[in-house]
Amino acid sequence: MKKLFLHITLFFSLICFSQNEQLAQYYFDKGDFEKAKISFEELLKTTPQNSLYFQHAIDCYQQLQLFDIAEKAIRERLDKYKQGNLLVELGYNFQLQKDETSANKYYDQAIERIKKNPNEVYGIANSFERKVLLEQALKSYQTATTIEPKYNFNYQMALLYGQLGNTEMMISTFLDEAFANPLNSIQIQNQLARFMVDEGDENFNETLRKALIIRAQKNQDVFWNRYLSWFYVQQKEFGKAFIQEKAIYKRNPESLSNIVNLGQLTIEEDDEEAAKEILGFVLENTKDLELLIQANSYLIKMKIEKVQEKDFTTINSELEGLLKEYEISPFTLSLQLIQAHLVAFNLRKPEEGKAIIKKALDLQLNDYETAEAKMVLADILLYEEKYNQALLYYSQIEEDLKNDEVAHEASLKAAKTSYFQGDFVWALKQFKELKAANSELIANDALEYFLLINDNTVADSTQTALKQFAKGDYLLYQNRNQEAIAQFQSILKIFKGDEIEAVTLLRLGKIYEKQSEYNLALSQYEEIINHHADGIYMDEALYFSAEIENNKLHDSEKAKLLYEKIIFNHQDSIYFVDARKKYRQLRGDKEL
Repeated sequence: MKKLFLHITLFFSLICFSQNEQLAQYYFDKGDFEKAKISFEELLKTTPQNSLYFQHAIDCYQQLQLFDIAEKAIRERLDKYKQGNLLVELGYNFQLQKDETSANKYYDQAIERIKKNPNEVYGIANSFERKVLLEQALKSYQTATTIEPKYNFNYQMALLYGQLGNTEMMISTFLDEAFANPLNSIQIQNQLARFMVDEGDENFNETLRKALIIRAQKNQDVFWNRYLSWFYVQQKEFGKAFIQEKAIYKRNPESLSNIVNLGQLTIEEDDEEAAKEILGFVLENTKDLELLIQANSYLIKMKIEKVQEKDFTTINSELEGLLKEYEISPFTLSLQLIQAHLVAFNLRKPEEGKAIIKKALDLQLNDYETAEAKMVLADILLYEEKYNQALLYYSQIEEDLKNDEVAHEASLKAAKTSYFQGDFVWALKQFKELKAANSELIANDALEYFLLINDNTVADSTQTALKQFAKGDYLLYQNRNQEAIAQFQSILKIFKGDEIEAVTLLRLGKIYEKQSEYNLALSQYEEIINHHADGIYMDEALYFSAEIENNKLHDSEKAKLLYEKIIFNHQDSIYFVDARKKYRQLRGDKEL
C-alpha cells in the first residue's frame, strides 16, 4: 500500500509539474512576462539545474528591464556551474543596457574559455547564435578549429558567412565541406539553392559558378563535374549540364542513368532540342535494354506532345517497330502503355487500346507495373464515358498501393471522374483531401479543382455554369479540342460577368497556346487582366502572357512589363520566383 501511495503521489506531482510548465510557457509566449517570471522562478525552485527554465527566467527579467536581478542570477549560476555560455548571457545583459564595453569584455572572456577548453565551443557558439551575435559565433568556431583541427564546423561557419553577407567565404566553406563529406552535399546544395533563388545578391550565381569551375580545373575528381551539372540544372542550362554529365560518363562509363534522368528533366522543362541530343546520346552509347526502353519512351512521348494529328499514325508505326525489335515483355511495358494511350486518345480507337492493355496485364508484372497498366485502362474507360468501370480500376489501384504516390494519382483521377460526371459534392471532398498530397503536382492540381468547384458553387448554388464548364473539361480530356473551344465560348456568352468567366478565359487561353495560336491566347489572358484583376487567376494570366511574349513572340519589352507586375503585385504567386529570374534576364543583369 505504501508503494502504491508513493506511485500515486509521484504521478500527480508529475501532472502538476507539467501543467505549471505549460502555464509558464503560455504566459511567456503571450508576452505576459511578469506572470511568466513568477512561474519560471517557481519551476527553478524545484529543478534549479534546468537550463531552459533559467534562460526563460533571464529573458523575462530582461524584458521587464530588471537587469540587476538578471546579472545577479547569471553570476550565481556561473559560480555554481562554471559554464562558458553564461559569460555570453552576462555580456548580452550589459549589451541590452547599451554598455558595449562591458558586453565585449565578457564576450572575449567566453572565447578565451574556448582556447582553454575547445569543448566549450558548442554551448558558447550556440548562445552567440541565439543572440544573433554572428561575428562572435563565427569567431567561436574559428577559435575551436584552430586549437583542435579535428573539429569540423564548416557547415555552421558557412551559414554564418552567408548571414553576414560574405558570400565568397560562404561558398568556399560550403564547397570544402561538400568535398570532404559528400554525405552532406544534398543539404549544402539546398542551402546554396536558397541563395541562388531567394537570398543571393546579383553576383552570387556567378561567384558560385566560378568557384566550381576553379575546383574542377584544379582537381580532376568527377565530384566537381557532378556539382557543376547540378548548378547548371538549377539555372536550367541543360546543354551545359549535359557537357558535365558526358565528362563524368567518359571517365566512368558504367551507367547512363543520370544522363537519362537529365533527358527526362529537359522534357519536363520543354527544352526539346536538349532532350533530343541527350537521349540520342543514350541510344548511341548503351545496349542496356532498360535504358534503351526508357530513352525511347521519353522520345516518343515528346513526339506525341509536339506533332500534329496527321502524324499520329506514323508514330504508332514507330511504336510497333520498337515493340517488334524489343519484343512484348514486362521490360517494354512503358512502350505498350504509350501505344495503348495513343491508339485510344489520338487515333480514337479505344477498343484497340484496351486490347493492348489487357494483353499487357497477362504478363508477369509486379504491383507497380500492374497499377500503371490499370491506370491507362481506367483512363480509356473514362474516355469512353464508362465512368463506373473507370472508378472501379482507380479504386483498385488506391487499395493495392495505399498511401503511395501512384495511389494518390489514382485518387486524383477518380476525383476528376466524379467532377466530369457532375458529382461535385464527392469530387470536392476528394480534392480537399488531395490538397495535402506529398506530390506537389497532385496537390496543386487538386487545389485548382477544389477552388474551381468551391468558388463556383458559392456563386451559383444550382451549379449550372459549373456543369457546363465540366463538360468542356471532359471534351478536352477526350482530345476533342474544337468542341471544347465551342463549349467554353458558349459559357462566355451565356454566363458573361459571372464567377465562371475568368477560369473559362484561362482554359481557352491554354488551348490556343497548345495550338500555337498565340495572339488568340493573349486576348483571353488580356480579358482576365483587364476585367478580373482582383481574382485568383490574375497572376496566371500575367505569367502566361509574359511567357508567350518572351518565348514565342520575342517581344522582350512587353514580357518585362508583365513579369514586373507579378514581382510587385503578386509576391505570393507560385510564379513569383520564375518571373523575377526572367525579368532580371530581360533587364540584362549579369547574374540572377
